[in-house]
Amino acid sequence: MKDQFDVWEFDFPQKGPHPVVLISPPDRCAKSKIVNVLFCTSQRQSRMPYPFEVTLNGADGMGWETFCDCSIVYAIESAKLSHRRAVLAGSAETQFAPRFAMCFASQRWTNP
Repeated sequence: MKDQFDVWEFDFPQKGPHPVVLISPPDRCAKSKIVNVLFCTSQRQSRMPYPFEVTLNGADGMGWETFCDCSIVYAIESAKLSHRRAVLAGSAETQFAPRFAMCFASQRWTNP
């Protein structure tokens, strides 16, 4: 069964297969035909992560340092996810909230 903060493989039409992090609510991950995911780059990194990226590594089930882009959310067909690579630990999960706040915060949402 699929769950929030699981890492799966997805074959992007333009980018090829990459790890993705499921971010939909748990009930949607388990039952929905469409889920929200974050794209991860699994190639060896030779740069520092951008402010909108979360770094995953061996402790998170990755073979090497992997950057997860929190600035773009992809809606994909759940059935097209292939093998589950990892389940992120609580420490990794907590890295996502501040990135989401930074990427999707809007002055329009705040009260004057």
